[in-house]
Amino acid sequence: MSGISGGLEGKIAVVTGASRGIGKGIALELGAAGATVFVTGRSVAQGKLPGTVHTTAADIDAMGGVGIPFVCDHRDDDAVRRLFELIRDEHGRLDVLVNNVYNSPAAARWLGKPFWEVPPAVWDESFDVGVRSHYVAGVYAAPLLIESGGLIVNISSPGAIGYMHNAVYGVAKSAVDRLTVDMAHDLSGTEVTVVSLWPGIVDTELLQRVPPDVHGRRLITLPGAGTFDLAEAQTPRFCGRAVVALATDTGRHSRTGSPWRVADLAEHYGFTDIDGRIRRTD
Repeated sequence: MSGISGGLEGKIAVVTGASRGIGKGIALELGAAGATVFVTGRSVAQGKLPGTVHTTAADIDAMGGVGIPFVCDHRDDDAVRRLFELIRDEHGRLDVLVNNVYNSPAAARWLGKPFWEVPPAVWDESFDVGVRSHYVAGVYAAPLLIESGGLIVNISSPGAIGYMHNAVYGVAKSAVDRLTVDMAHDLSGTEVTVVSLWPGIVDTELLQRVPPDVHGRRLITLPGAGTFDLAEAQTPRFCGRAVVALATDTGRHSRTGSPWRVADLAEHYGFTDIDGRIRRTD
């Protein structure tokens, strides 16, 4: 089957950093499965890259779910706390939290740089937005998720276990996976499932700016990973279908505390990317 239809009607989800990219793909698929999805992000106007929290929410509505935009800078702990207070007040439950927020455009300029050429501020940005933000959202979401026996998905990368991009990226992704392990440990007496999700190379709006070569191929070289033809890349919605598969799996708790590759989950659950294929670019 291509995707997993239905199964999340009446469920409430939060996807952080969902104006575009992987976060948007996940939000759309959760909406298509019937969920009400809170879409967080800073983008309220079109910039260099397309997408805002409002356009993602509208697209969720068009796919049969309910999209709710929530403008939020995930470095602002009080704003994150208000999000989950709003969810409790208006819906009384939370079923899925996807910690996806990450500043990919800012990180892209440092691809392939040795650590001594990457300013310390890049470390702070990567950890504040890509690690600490996951922890903060988890802190405020956990009481609601414990009540529902819900799901936390931390978007990570194979860069957690092998060199990819640069030293800061790898350490940050290792931290995300360690956060998954320790969250699962602390939640072991509950029904909450916590996993890391490893997409492959994903053709996001950022990578769609890569120009074709003389043969019409859009090639990208990622340090530590190799050179890829973006025609073979995964779409953001492939990752979204992995999240839906986990969210609708009553036996998902057996996966808690571990990282999972999107392509492996596709083979297990039987979903595909939007073109009907299982794309393995990891």
